[in-house]
Amino acid sequence: MSGFLAGLCVSVLPVLALGVWLGRRTARAKSLAGLGTPVEHATFETLHTASLAAPPLRAGLTEETARKSARKLRSLLGTDALCLTDHGQVLVWDGDGAHHRTEIMERLAGPLETGRGEAFRLTCDSLDCSVRWAVVAPLTVDDRVHGALVACAPRESAVLVRAAGEVARWVSVQLELADLDQSRTRLIEAEIKALRAQISPHFIFNSLAVIASFVRTDPERARELLLEFADFTRYSFRRHGDFTTLAEELHAIDHYLALVRARFGDRLSVTLQIAPEVLPVTLPFLCLQPLVENAVKHGLEGKAVSPGKCHIQITAQDAGAEALVVIEDDGAGMDPGLLRRILAREVSPSGGIGLSNVDDRLRQVYGDDYGLVIETAAGAGMKITVRLPKYQPGVHPAGRLPRE
Repeated sequence: MSGFLAGLCVSVLPVLALGVWLGRRTARAKSLAGLGTPVEHATFETLHTASLAAPPLRAGLTEETARKSARKLRSLLGTDALCLTDHGQVLVWDGDGAHHRTEIMERLAGPLETGRGEAFRLTCDSLDCSVRWAVVAPLTVDDRVHGALVACAPRESAVLVRAAGEVARWVSVQLELADLDQSRTRLIEAEIKALRAQISPHFIFNSLAVIASFVRTDPERARELLLEFADFTRYSFRRHGDFTTLAEELHAIDHYLALVRARFGDRLSVTLQIAPEVLPVTLPFLCLQPLVENAVKHGLEGKAVSPGKCHIQITAQDAGAEALVVIEDDGAGMDPGLLRRILAREVSPSGGIGLSNVDDRLRQVYGDDYGLVIETAAGAGMKITVRLPKYQPGVHPAGRLPRE
Protein backbone atom coordinates (compact mmCIF):
# COMPACT_ATOMS: atom_id res chain seq x y z
CA MET A 1 0.00 0.00 0.00
CA SER A 2 2.76 2.40 0.94
CA GLY A 3 4.53 1.53 -2.34
CA PHE A 4 1.33 2.27 -4.25
CA LEU A 5 0.99 5.68 -2.55
CA ALA A 6 4.62 6.45 -3.23
CA GLY A 7 4.15 5.56 -6.89
CA LEU A 8 1.00 7.63 -7.07
CA CYS A 9 2.79 10.64 -5.60
CA VAL A 10 5.64 10.25 -8.05
CA SER A 11 3.20 10.08 -10.96
CA VAL A 12 1.05 13.02 -9.73
CA LEU A 13 3.90 15.47 -9.01
CA PRO A 14 4.73 16.12 -12.67
CA VAL A 15 1.03 16.66 -13.37
CA LEU A 16 0.76 19.14 -10.49
CA ALA A 17 3.91 20.90 -11.66
CA LEU A 18 2.51 21.10 -15.17
CA GLY A 19 -0.77 22.43 -13.75
CA VAL A 20 0.99 25.15 -11.75
CA TRP A 21 3.06 26.13 -14.81
CA LEU A 22 -0.04 26.24 -17.02
CA GLY A 23 -1.89 28.21 -14.36
CA ARG A 24 0.86 30.81 -14.19
CA ARG A 25 1.06 31.03 -17.97
CA THR A 26 -2.73 31.39 -18.17
CA ALA A 27 -2.76 34.05 -15.46
CA ARG A 28 0.05 35.94 -17.20
CA ALA A 29 -1.77 35.70 -20.51
CA LYS A 30 -4.91 37.08 -18.88
CA SER A 31 -2.96 39.91 -17.21
CA LEU A 32 -1.57 40.87 -20.62
CA ALA A 33 -4.83 40.31 -22.46
CA GLY A 34 -5.74 43.98 -22.31
CA LEU A 35 -2.30 44.98 -23.62
CA GLY A 36 -1.94 42.54 -26.48
CA THR A 37 1.17 40.50 -27.12
CA PRO A 38 4.26 40.42 -24.87
CA VAL A 39 6.00 42.68 -27.41
CA GLU A 40 3.15 45.19 -27.20
CA HIS A 41 3.27 44.94 -23.41
CA ALA A 42 7.00 45.70 -23.41
CA THR A 43 6.39 48.66 -25.72
CA PHE A 44 3.73 49.97 -23.38
CA GLU A 45 6.01 49.61 -20.35
CA THR A 46 8.81 51.47 -22.16
CA LEU A 47 6.53 54.33 -23.23
CA HIS A 48 5.00 54.53 -19.76
CA THR A 49 8.43 54.71 -18.11
CA ALA A 50 9.52 57.40 -20.58
CA SER A 51 6.38 59.40 -19.90
CA LEU A 52 7.16 59.36 -16.16
CA ALA A 53 10.71 60.58 -16.76
CA ALA A 54 9.71 63.40 -19.13
CA PRO A 55 7.91 65.94 -16.86
CA PRO A 56 10.87 66.68 -14.56
CA LEU A 57 13.21 67.11 -17.54
CA ARG A 58 10.84 69.66 -19.06
CA ALA A 59 11.96 72.00 -16.29
CA GLY A 60 15.60 71.84 -17.40
CA LEU A 61 18.68 69.99 -16.18
CA THR A 62 19.15 70.56 -12.45
CA GLU A 63 19.92 68.40 -9.42
CA GLU A 64 16.23 68.16 -8.58
CA THR A 65 15.02 67.26 -12.08
CA ALA A 66 17.89 64.80 -12.54
CA ARG A 67 17.05 63.11 -9.23
CA LYS A 68 13.38 62.76 -10.21
CA SER A 69 14.11 61.24 -13.63
CA ALA A 70 17.27 59.14 -13.07
CA ARG A 71 15.60 55.97 -11.82
CA LYS A 72 13.16 55.94 -14.73
CA LEU A 73 16.00 56.46 -17.20
CA ARG A 74 18.01 53.64 -15.62
CA SER A 75 14.93 51.42 -15.90
CA LEU A 76 14.75 52.22 -19.62
CA LEU A 77 18.34 51.07 -20.10
CA GLY A 78 18.32 48.22 -17.57
CA THR A 79 21.79 49.11 -16.31
CA ASP A 80 23.39 48.59 -12.91
CA ALA A 81 23.95 52.34 -12.50
CA LEU A 82 23.23 55.62 -14.25
CA CYS A 83 24.25 59.18 -13.61
CA LEU A 84 23.38 62.57 -15.09
CA THR A 85 25.94 65.36 -15.07
CA ASP A 86 26.32 68.97 -16.08
CA HIS A 87 29.71 70.45 -17.00
CA GLY A 88 30.97 70.59 -13.43
CA GLN A 89 29.47 67.82 -11.33
CA VAL A 90 27.44 64.64 -11.10
CA LEU A 91 23.87 65.83 -10.55
CA VAL A 92 22.55 62.41 -9.52
CA TRP A 93 23.81 58.85 -9.25
CA ASP A 94 21.28 56.02 -9.28
CA GLY A 95 22.37 52.44 -8.64
CA ASP A 96 25.67 50.77 -7.67
CA GLY A 97 29.20 52.15 -7.83
CA ALA A 98 28.66 55.72 -6.65
CA HIS A 99 32.34 55.84 -5.68
CA HIS A 100 33.14 56.20 -9.40
CA ARG A 101 31.75 59.77 -9.48
CA THR A 102 35.15 61.48 -9.43
CA GLU A 103 36.67 59.18 -12.05
CA ILE A 104 33.75 59.69 -14.40
CA MET A 105 33.87 63.49 -14.12
CA GLU A 106 37.61 63.37 -14.90
CA ARG A 107 36.90 61.32 -18.04
CA LEU A 108 34.06 63.58 -19.25
CA ALA A 109 36.22 66.51 -20.37
CA GLY A 110 36.56 65.16 -23.92
CA PRO A 111 32.90 64.15 -24.55
CA LEU A 112 31.61 67.39 -23.02
CA GLU A 113 33.90 69.42 -25.26
CA THR A 114 33.36 67.52 -28.50
CA GLY A 115 29.76 66.37 -27.98
CA ARG A 116 30.71 62.82 -28.97
CA GLY A 117 29.87 59.68 -27.03
CA GLU A 118 32.51 57.45 -25.52
CA ALA A 119 32.87 54.14 -23.67
CA PHE A 120 35.70 53.34 -21.28
CA ARG A 121 36.74 50.86 -18.60
CA LEU A 122 36.42 51.95 -14.99
CA THR A 123 39.26 51.34 -12.54
CA CYS A 124 38.11 49.79 -9.29
CA ASP A 125 39.80 47.83 -6.50
CA SER A 126 36.52 46.71 -4.93
CA LEU A 127 35.69 43.09 -5.71
CA ASP A 128 32.05 43.71 -4.81
CA CYS A 129 31.61 46.52 -7.33
CA SER A 130 29.33 45.45 -10.18
CA VAL A 131 30.17 48.29 -12.59
CA ARG A 132 33.31 48.01 -14.71
CA TRP A 133 32.40 49.93 -17.85
CA ALA A 134 30.90 53.36 -18.45
CA VAL A 135 29.10 54.60 -21.58
CA VAL A 136 28.96 58.39 -21.96
CA ALA A 137 26.29 60.01 -24.13
CA PRO A 138 26.35 63.86 -24.23
CA LEU A 139 23.13 65.83 -23.77
CA THR A 140 22.95 68.58 -26.39
CA VAL A 141 20.51 71.38 -27.18
CA ASP A 142 21.05 73.50 -30.30
CA ASP A 143 24.55 72.07 -30.71
CA ARG A 144 25.44 73.12 -27.15
CA VAL A 145 26.43 70.36 -24.71
CA HIS A 146 24.52 70.75 -21.43
CA GLY A 147 25.85 67.66 -19.70
CA ALA A 148 25.99 63.91 -20.10
CA LEU A 149 24.09 60.70 -19.45
CA VAL A 150 26.45 57.99 -18.19
CA ALA A 151 25.32 54.35 -18.08
CA CYS A 152 27.46 51.91 -16.08
CA ALA A 153 27.49 48.14 -16.57
CA PRO A 154 29.55 45.04 -15.59
CA ARG A 155 30.95 44.62 -19.12
CA GLU A 156 31.36 46.39 -22.42
CA SER A 157 28.28 46.19 -24.66
CA ALA A 158 27.69 47.59 -28.13
CA VAL A 159 23.95 47.35 -27.50
CA LEU A 160 24.27 49.51 -24.38
CA VAL A 161 26.31 52.09 -26.28
CA ARG A 162 23.57 52.39 -28.88
CA ALA A 163 20.75 52.36 -26.32
CA ALA A 164 22.43 55.02 -24.16
CA GLY A 165 22.82 57.23 -27.22
CA GLU A 166 19.13 56.90 -28.06
CA VAL A 167 18.01 57.65 -24.50
CA ALA A 168 20.40 60.63 -24.37
CA ARG A 169 18.85 61.97 -27.59
CA TRP A 170 15.39 61.59 -26.04
CA VAL A 171 16.54 63.43 -22.90
CA SER A 172 18.06 66.15 -25.12
CA VAL A 173 14.67 66.64 -26.80
CA GLN A 174 13.05 67.13 -23.39
CA LEU A 175 15.73 69.68 -22.47
CA GLU A 176 15.16 71.45 -25.78
CA LEU A 177 11.46 71.65 -25.00
CA ALA A 178 12.36 73.08 -21.59
CA ASP A 179 14.54 75.65 -23.33
CA LEU A 180 11.65 76.55 -25.64
CA ASP A 181 9.32 76.89 -22.63
CA GLN A 182 11.78 79.27 -21.00
CA SER A 183 12.15 81.23 -24.24
CA ARG A 184 8.37 81.44 -24.47
CA THR A 185 8.23 82.72 -20.91
CA ARG A 186 10.84 85.38 -21.64
CA LEU A 187 8.97 86.36 -24.80
CA ILE A 188 5.66 86.74 -22.97
CA GLU A 189 7.34 88.77 -20.24
CA ALA A 190 8.93 90.97 -22.89
CA GLU A 191 5.54 91.40 -24.58
CA ILE A 192 3.96 92.50 -21.31
CA LYS A 193 6.79 94.97 -20.71
CA ALA A 194 6.35 96.31 -24.23
CA LEU A 195 2.61 96.61 -23.67
CA ARG A 196 3.15 98.53 -20.45
CA ALA A 197 5.49 100.83 -22.33
CA GLN A 198 2.73 101.37 -24.90
CA ILE A 199 0.29 102.66 -22.31
CA SER A 200 -0.11 106.08 -23.84
CA PRO A 201 2.11 108.73 -22.24
CA HIS A 202 -0.53 111.17 -23.49
CA PHE A 203 -3.15 109.33 -21.44
CA ILE A 204 -1.01 109.59 -18.30
CA PHE A 205 -0.24 113.27 -18.94
CA ASN A 206 -3.88 114.09 -19.75
CA SER A 207 -5.14 112.18 -16.70
CA LEU A 208 -2.81 114.08 -14.38
CA ALA A 209 -3.77 117.36 -16.09
CA VAL A 210 -7.49 116.62 -15.56
CA ILE A 211 -6.87 115.73 -11.91
CA ALA A 212 -4.91 118.97 -11.46
CA SER A 213 -7.76 120.97 -12.99
CA PHE A 214 -10.11 119.74 -10.26
CA VAL A 215 -7.75 120.37 -7.35
CA ARG A 216 -9.05 123.90 -6.70
CA THR A 217 -12.54 123.75 -8.17
CA ASP A 218 -13.59 120.34 -6.83
CA PRO A 219 -11.02 118.80 -4.42
CA GLU A 220 -13.22 115.78 -3.68
CA ARG A 221 -13.51 114.99 -7.39
CA ALA A 222 -9.73 115.38 -7.75
CA ARG A 223 -9.23 112.95 -4.87
CA GLU A 224 -11.55 110.36 -6.46
CA LEU A 225 -9.79 110.62 -9.81
CA LEU A 226 -6.39 110.36 -8.16
CA LEU A 227 -7.49 107.11 -6.51
CA GLU A 228 -8.77 105.83 -9.88
CA PHE A 229 -5.41 106.69 -11.44
CA ALA A 230 -3.50 104.98 -8.62
CA ASP A 231 -5.61 101.82 -8.88
CA PHE A 232 -5.24 101.68 -12.65
CA THR A 233 -1.46 102.13 -12.64
CA ARG A 234 -1.06 99.69 -9.73
CA TYR A 235 -2.86 97.00 -11.74
CA SER A 236 -1.10 97.80 -15.01
CA PHE A 237 2.39 97.66 -13.52
CA ARG A 238 1.95 94.82 -11.06
CA ARG A 239 4.85 92.36 -11.05
CA HIS A 240 3.15 89.06 -10.12
CA GLY A 241 1.26 86.69 -12.36
CA ASP A 242 0.92 86.33 -16.13
CA PHE A 243 -2.82 85.76 -15.96
CA THR A 244 -5.78 87.48 -14.38
CA THR A 245 -9.56 87.03 -14.25
CA LEU A 246 -12.08 88.75 -16.46
CA ALA A 247 -13.48 90.42 -13.34
CA GLU A 248 -10.11 91.96 -12.44
CA GLU A 249 -9.43 93.10 -16.00
CA LEU A 250 -12.86 94.73 -16.24
CA HIS A 251 -12.27 96.42 -12.89
CA ALA A 252 -9.05 97.95 -14.26
CA ILE A 253 -10.92 99.02 -17.39
CA ASP A 254 -13.50 100.75 -15.21
CA HIS A 255 -10.71 102.79 -13.56
CA TYR A 256 -9.33 103.67 -16.98
CA LEU A 257 -12.72 104.77 -18.34
CA ALA A 258 -13.39 106.90 -15.25
CA LEU A 259 -10.25 108.91 -16.07
CA VAL A 260 -11.17 109.16 -19.77
CA ARG A 261 -14.71 110.31 -18.97
CA ALA A 262 -13.33 112.96 -16.64
CA ARG A 263 -11.50 114.39 -19.64
CA PHE A 264 -14.11 114.06 -22.36
CA GLY A 265 -17.29 114.39 -20.32
CA ASP A 266 -20.51 113.46 -22.11
CA ARG A 267 -18.71 113.05 -25.42
CA LEU A 268 -18.00 109.48 -24.35
CA SER A 269 -20.64 106.93 -23.42
CA VAL A 270 -19.93 103.34 -22.48
CA THR A 271 -22.30 100.39 -22.28
CA LEU A 272 -21.33 97.19 -20.51
CA GLN A 273 -23.23 93.92 -20.76
CA ILE A 274 -21.40 91.31 -18.70
CA ALA A 275 -22.74 87.85 -17.95
CA PRO A 276 -21.88 87.11 -14.29
CA GLU A 277 -20.99 83.50 -15.03
CA VAL A 278 -17.96 84.52 -17.14
CA LEU A 279 -16.37 86.82 -14.55
CA PRO A 280 -14.11 84.05 -13.12
CA VAL A 281 -12.76 83.15 -16.60
CA THR A 282 -8.96 83.48 -16.77
CA LEU A 283 -7.19 85.43 -19.50
CA PRO A 284 -3.70 86.83 -20.15
CA PHE A 285 -2.88 89.87 -18.03
CA LEU A 286 -3.48 93.25 -19.76
CA CYS A 287 -5.35 91.58 -22.59
CA LEU A 288 -8.57 93.62 -22.83
CA GLN A 289 -7.52 97.02 -21.49
CA PRO A 290 -5.36 97.84 -24.55
CA LEU A 291 -8.34 97.01 -26.77
CA VAL A 292 -10.55 99.46 -24.86
CA GLU A 293 -7.78 102.07 -25.07
CA ASN A 294 -7.66 101.43 -28.80
CA ALA A 295 -11.43 101.97 -28.99
CA VAL A 296 -11.08 105.29 -27.16
CA LYS A 297 -8.26 106.39 -29.42
CA HIS A 298 -10.03 105.57 -32.68
CA GLY A 299 -13.53 106.14 -31.43
CA LEU A 300 -13.09 109.46 -29.71
CA GLU A 301 -9.67 110.92 -30.21
CA GLY A 302 -9.94 109.96 -33.88
CA LYS A 303 -12.72 112.50 -34.20
CA ALA A 304 -10.55 115.38 -33.07
CA VAL A 305 -10.96 117.19 -36.41
CA SER A 306 -14.75 117.27 -36.08
CA PRO A 307 -15.46 116.59 -32.41
CA GLY A 308 -18.54 114.52 -31.69
CA LYS A 309 -19.81 111.84 -29.40
CA CYS A 310 -18.56 108.28 -29.29
CA HIS A 311 -20.16 105.17 -27.94
CA ILE A 312 -18.18 102.14 -26.81
CA GLN A 313 -19.91 98.87 -26.06
CA ILE A 314 -18.28 96.06 -24.10
CA THR A 315 -20.04 92.71 -23.86
CA ALA A 316 -18.98 89.43 -22.30
CA GLN A 317 -21.14 86.39 -22.95
CA ASP A 318 -21.17 82.75 -22.02
CA ALA A 319 -20.56 80.61 -25.12
CA GLY A 320 -20.42 77.11 -23.69
CA ALA A 321 -16.78 76.10 -23.33
CA GLU A 322 -15.70 79.66 -24.07
CA ALA A 323 -16.34 83.23 -23.01
CA LEU A 324 -16.99 85.67 -25.83
CA VAL A 325 -15.82 89.27 -25.27
CA VAL A 326 -16.69 91.97 -27.81
CA ILE A 327 -15.40 95.56 -27.74
CA GLU A 328 -17.07 97.81 -30.29
CA ASP A 329 -16.88 101.54 -31.05
CA ASP A 330 -18.56 103.79 -33.62
CA GLY A 331 -15.47 105.89 -34.24
CA ALA A 332 -13.07 106.52 -37.10
CA GLY A 333 -12.32 102.85 -37.83
CA MET A 334 -9.28 101.76 -39.83
CA ASP A 335 -8.38 100.67 -43.32
CA PRO A 336 -8.41 96.82 -43.31
CA GLY A 337 -5.16 96.71 -45.28
CA LEU A 338 -3.40 98.85 -42.69
CA LEU A 339 -4.84 96.69 -39.92
CA ARG A 340 -3.42 93.53 -41.52
CA ARG A 341 0.00 95.17 -41.75
CA ILE A 342 -0.17 96.23 -38.08
CA LEU A 343 -1.09 92.71 -36.94
CA ALA A 344 1.75 91.33 -39.08
CA ARG A 345 4.08 93.89 -37.43
CA GLU A 346 5.00 95.27 -40.84
CA VAL A 347 4.30 98.83 -39.70
CA SER A 348 4.48 100.63 -36.37
CA PRO A 349 1.42 99.95 -34.20
CA SER A 350 1.00 103.67 -33.48
CA GLY A 351 -2.29 103.41 -35.32
CA GLY A 352 -3.52 100.62 -33.07
CA ILE A 353 -2.31 100.51 -29.49
CA GLY A 354 -1.31 97.00 -28.49
CA LEU A 355 -3.40 95.18 -31.13
CA SER A 356 -0.52 93.09 -32.48
CA ASN A 357 0.77 92.52 -28.96
CA VAL A 358 -2.57 91.22 -27.66
CA ASP A 359 -3.13 89.14 -30.80
CA ASP A 360 0.30 87.49 -30.43
CA ARG A 361 -0.17 86.70 -26.75
CA LEU A 362 -3.61 85.16 -27.27
CA ARG A 363 -2.20 82.90 -29.97
CA GLN A 364 0.79 81.93 -27.80
CA VAL A 365 -1.42 80.96 -24.87
CA TYR A 366 -4.43 79.39 -26.60
CA GLY A 367 -3.28 78.58 -30.15
CA ASP A 368 -3.71 80.21 -33.54
CA ASP A 369 -7.47 79.67 -33.53
CA TYR A 370 -7.80 82.23 -30.73
CA GLY A 371 -6.34 85.36 -32.31
CA LEU A 372 -8.28 88.63 -32.44
CA VAL A 373 -11.21 88.84 -34.87
CA ILE A 374 -11.45 92.45 -36.01
CA GLU A 375 -14.14 93.99 -38.22
CA THR A 376 -13.46 97.52 -39.38
CA ALA A 377 -13.37 99.96 -42.27
CA ALA A 378 -12.43 103.61 -42.62
CA GLY A 379 -15.20 105.69 -41.01
CA ALA A 380 -17.17 102.58 -39.94
CA GLY A 381 -15.92 102.04 -36.40
CA MET A 382 -14.27 98.87 -35.15
CA LYS A 383 -15.49 95.63 -33.60
CA ILE A 384 -13.01 93.36 -31.85
CA THR A 385 -14.01 89.86 -30.75
CA VAL A 386 -11.97 87.84 -28.25
CA ARG A 387 -12.68 84.15 -27.60
CA LEU A 388 -11.42 82.85 -24.26
CA PRO A 389 -11.49 79.12 -23.39
CA LYS A 390 -12.89 78.61 -19.92
CA TYR A 391 -10.20 76.02 -19.26
CA GLN A 392 -6.68 75.79 -20.62
CA PRO A 393 -3.89 73.72 -18.98
CA GLY A 394 -1.46 75.98 -17.13
CA VAL A 395 -3.72 79.04 -17.35
CA HIS A 396 -5.00 80.19 -13.97
CA PRO A 397 -4.81 83.52 -12.10
CA ALA A 398 -2.44 82.36 -9.37
CA GLY A 399 -0.23 80.44 -11.79
CA ARG A 400 3.01 81.58 -13.31
CA LEU A 401 4.86 80.28 -16.32
CA PRO A 402 8.08 78.38 -15.57
CA ARG A 403 11.04 80.62 -14.75
CA GLU A 404 14.72 80.03 -14.92
